[in-house]
Amino acid sequence: MQIAFALSFLAPLALLPAILVALARPGKRPGSLPRWAELSAVAAFALALAGLVQTALGAVPGVGIMEGAARLAFRADLVSTAMATLVGFIGWIVMRYSRTYIDGEAREGMFHALMLTTLAAVLAFVQAGTLSLALLAAIVVGIALKRLLLFYPERAEARRAATKFAVVWHAGDAMLVLAAGLLFATFGTLEFAALAAAAGTNGLGIGGTLAVAAIVAAAALKTASFPLHGWLTEVMEAPTPVSALLHAGIINSGGVLLIANAELVQSSPGAMAALVMLGGLTAVFGAAVMLTQSAIKTALAWSTISQMGFMLLQCGLGLWTLALLHIMAHSLYKAHAFLSSGGAVTEVANIRRPGPVAVPSVAAVLKSFGLAILLYAAIAGLFTAVFGPKSPQALALGTILIFGVAYLVAQGLADRAPVALTKRTALASLATAVAYFAFHVLSQAIWGPILPAAPVPGDLEWALIVLGVVSFGLVAFAQALFPLWAHHPSTAGLRVHLANGLYLNALLDRAIGGFRTTRAPRS
Repeated sequence: MQIAFALSFLAPLALLPAILVALARPGKRPGSLPRWAELSAVAAFALALAGLVQTALGAVPGVGIMEGAARLAFRADLVSTAMATLVGFIGWIVMRYSRTYIDGEAREGMFHALMLTTLAAVLAFVQAGTLSLALLAAIVVGIALKRLLLFYPERAEARRAATKFAVVWHAGDAMLVLAAGLLFATFGTLEFAALAAAAGTNGLGIGGTLAVAAIVAAAALKTASFPLHGWLTEVMEAPTPVSALLHAGIINSGGVLLIANAELVQSSPGAMAALVMLGGLTAVFGAAVMLTQSAIKTALAWSTISQMGFMLLQCGLGLWTLALLHIMAHSLYKAHAFLSSGGAVTEVANIRRPGPVAVPSVAAVLKSFGLAILLYAAIAGLFTAVFGPKSPQALALGTILIFGVAYLVAQGLADRAPVALTKRTALASLATAVAYFAFHVLSQAIWGPILPAAPVPGDLEWALIVLGVVSFGLVAFAQALFPLWAHHPSTAGLRVHLANGLYLNALLDRAIGGFRTTRAPRS
């Protein structure tokens, strides 16, 4: 069978020569290697972009590189090539940053080798057309990233973080192995497209249902979901470029896995409900803990935990195109945030006299929330009239976003005059509502023909939608009043517990014996 390849398939291979050279020169200041590492990342990005253009023009009718039921194969569609372009772009930026950041380190050459290996594996993962290739790429990512986390092996904290990451990440790999065995035994194939077609024709059955549960578990483990999220807050022990690549690309692997198997996962109402509950809980928990953090990189880590939970919630609601858009937007933002985090120290140092902290009143918060919801309803009605009806899941997700806008405006403008508060609330809510529905329309136009539409909600789905909206509304309301209650004596203990993530990370440390690795050796 003749197969037309997207050029993005070649992106991981473009990194191979630089990887081999870096392995041959693993030490300090390895000549022109850093420049060649960056150029190879540029080449990978260019190939990924060319593959996206080629796919968009309809020049790639087929995918695959090996025949057989369990073949290793790539897929070429607007989802995979868009993700490859995103990963290639971030990889290029991170490798460019690394040239200066890591210059002069004792193991500089090895750092470039490991970073390029990780980048190549992620590029293969996002374009995988079979579960076997996705599993192989995930294993390589885990091995290379653990080595990067041990870049400073003398640090006990780095050893603990690497151990914790490896336990959780490879537990996700084990779930993928289980899923692959069940799917192959049930359907006789591991190709994503064939699995979706078989499940749609014959149903999941017991084996398929268990396999989908394993896929959801793997996605949850790889996106640092509650309660095994603690490893993500400790990867700061690695150099900043590693944190940037992890938070901007690797952490999205669970979402990419779910989106690649969207039709299969959506065939299981239980799996969708689990994603909504787990994702919602992780999002709320991560956002609450983030408020109590003082270190910028730690706060960014908790922000990532919250955002990944929100992405799982979107997948559970069946809003696959919005979940994909969320992954892309969050990756770009978080890469910039980590690579520019060092500038936060300078900015804080330049603040001569901090301004007053706004303490909002309950009336101001209620006014902001009420006005935001009214404007959101008006914009929703306008877009429905022009572009057709929106699913209940999409409307609920937009309501949650509006809660976030209302909380920010109410807290930031609590000390302003009521007229200013009303004006700023109206403008922020209007802009957010228009942007949300516009991006929804755009994402549906690009990826809607590829990904399944949100299912018609049943009783369970309606209950979860209402629970989610109410939960996020209450959390946003509490966040808006944060300056009012955070330092009250009756809640001082709660603030301390939240700052420590309710000690769930400490329990994981105890489980892996991590506390023992931090003790100083006896003299």
